[in-house]
Amino acid sequence: MIRTFLLAFLLAFSTMVDAQTSKTSFVNPMIGTGGHGHVFLGANVPFGFVQLGPTQYTHGWDWCSGYHHSDSLIIGFGHQHLSGTGVGDLGDVALLPVADANQAVVRFSHENEIAKPGYYAIKLRNPNVLMELTATKRVGMHRYTFGGNVRQGLLRLDLEQGIGWDRVMQCALQQENATTITGFRVSKGWAKRQQVFFAAEFSSPVKLMEQREDTIGIIEVMDVSQPLLVKVALSAVSVENAKQNMQAELGGWDFAGTVASADAAWEEELSKIDIQTTDNVIREIFYTAMYHSMTAPSVFNDVNGEYYGADLKTHQGDFTNYTTLSLWDTYRAAHPLQTLIHPEKQADIAKTFVNIYRQQGKLPVWHLMGNETDCMVGNPAIPVLADLVLKGYVTDKEGAYDAMCGSARLDERGLDLLKEYGYLPFDKHEGGETVAKGLEYALADACVAKVAKLLGKKQDYKYFLKRSQSYRIYFDGKTQFMRGVGSDGTFHEPFNPFHSAHQRDDYTEGNAWQYTWLVPHDVHGLISLFPSEAQFVAKLDSLFVVEGDLGENAPPDISGLIGQYAHGNEPSHHILYIYNYAGQPWKGAKLIRQTMDQLYTNHVDGLSGNEDVGQMSAWYILSAMGLYQVEPAGGKYIIGSPVLDGARMDIGDGKTFSVIAKDNSPENIYVQGAKLNGKPYTKSYILFDDIKKGGVLELQMGNQPSRWGTNKKDRP
Repeated sequence: MIRTFLLAFLLAFSTMVDAQTSKTSFVNPMIGTGGHGHVFLGANVPFGFVQLGPTQYTHGWDWCSGYHHSDSLIIGFGHQHLSGTGVGDLGDVALLPVADANQAVVRFSHENEIAKPGYYAIKLRNPNVLMELTATKRVGMHRYTFGGNVRQGLLRLDLEQGIGWDRVMQCALQQENATTITGFRVSKGWAKRQQVFFAAEFSSPVKLMEQREDTIGIIEVMDVSQPLLVKVALSAVSVENAKQNMQAELGGWDFAGTVASADAAWEEELSKIDIQTTDNVIREIFYTAMYHSMTAPSVFNDVNGEYYGADLKTHQGDFTNYTTLSLWDTYRAAHPLQTLIHPEKQADIAKTFVNIYRQQGKLPVWHLMGNETDCMVGNPAIPVLADLVLKGYVTDKEGAYDAMCGSARLDERGLDLLKEYGYLPFDKHEGGETVAKGLEYALADACVAKVAKLLGKKQDYKYFLKRSQSYRIYFDGKTQFMRGVGSDGTFHEPFNPFHSAHQRDDYTEGNAWQYTWLVPHDVHGLISLFPSEAQFVAKLDSLFVVEGDLGENAPPDISGLIGQYAHGNEPSHHILYIYNYAGQPWKGAKLIRQTMDQLYTNHVDGLSGNEDVGQMSAWYILSAMGLYQVEPAGGKYIIGSPVLDGARMDIGDGKTFSVIAKDNSPENIYVQGAKLNGKPYTKSYILFDDIKKGGVLELQMGNQPSRWGTNKKDRP
């Protein structure tokens, strides 16, 4: 019965979606569920608050999303998950069909799983039930079809379980009437105080037959002869708001219609980029990357405008508030991509940042469900907010500048030492990782300086420009590496450029080979630190061939290695494109193609490192089109080597911008010449302002390096 029903549903689903033309048909949600990808698997809509999917026991780092393809046990279907992070949390408000009241886990086979954008289904044997999931932004919807041999339908509602560090602090549940159960959960984990309220509505009467303290409820389904539908609405503010969210987004019981709406929401967002390629594997990787890039930032306010603020109080807003801000990762490519294809969201993202600053006294570092986790290093919100100001997405520029300037002038996280010494001395800063922190502060300061200049704040501009040059202090001309520096001005000894000791050396999830290039705000200044441009290029060349022992304490984040280039972690992501700054774009082109060809696949382990909330995928999306923003703010997109034959972006206001790669092939990887809107174009980069005007960038590809983009006037 159940298998027949599943086949019938999939047949109906296929009629909703034209597999020949729909973008969603090319999305493979399983990519990245294995290896170190850490991606979310389940049902959600773009940028939704709800991510409804299976949760497994946490067995270590690779279970940060709650699910890993190597596993065969499920402990619940939670309504919130992270995607691609290096720390586990959430998993809140989990339902699980069980065969008896004591069962707390089910076994499954991947052969009985189906995952599509906005839809997840799994056929279980014990209990014998087909479980299907879909979602709106704030509501998860379940459908349970019980097998003919099932006499008693049972669901386990679990408010205790969480993912990774998450531990419940307080929770409660109650049955309000025959078809409604409500409650809340407050937990402590990566987010120090996360709260979520829920309202669950059932399509037919149920009975809360057993309640174990406030954490576990065993729900009896009174009628198993027909499918049971369950709607679970969430709010970070109140149960009443959760009910309002449900009424506004999912007032009825049309499961197939909700699946179709979710698919349509994904189709609309995926259609922001229309691509040309004869390789359907590339098409699958590309649209899956787009899908993964839009799990977060997540909507974090209710339909009535209320939201849980960074001061852990309820606020009323006239904008869309966002959360799950993995900024150390996403400032590099995910946000620059958003400024191109999601222009309608940027003003609200800026408002989110500024309000967080006003509520907690600093811009977000890594914000999760209203909580500042202070995870990772630097001031990573500054590049994002500065980029939005410089690209014209922010009306209140003074308010944004106050938030950037105020955050950069704090005394926390080593900033006091930066102000005192002009750099972070390794022997004075207890937190370590001083090279990584210092370089991140320098690039953020460069962004503050750009906005100060725009606003005519001359003194601030000089101050932050000077601070942005502090990267020079860490450079050891003798070894040609960025190194830790003590308060006496001497370099940290002993020194091994290959070794990495997680949270115990001068770098963050990396080594000296990888961090020497983290000067994206002043690449020409970095080049000038070497005796000659030729020696800079020689050193850069060696990065991709040299091999060495990372040491026994190296973090697993250092992955996706080509020599010592580590594509699996974000500090390396701009490096392939800095060849353009040295007038040798063909060298970058070869490595960019190698990275796309070897480190992105359509298998479960198809990502070489954590997805990191969209960054890994955003790198591919931009690079596949032939573009990448190296400088953290300002909109200078470097031209690489597109793997796509063509890509047309919907950039808003009825405009499109296309990149066409003529005579493109796996062999023709080098740009021979270019035209912008039909006119010869010699620069190896293009400005955001030119892209936003709309038009066509044509790249003539060939199988040999050329002189295109090599003249100094044509370099970024």
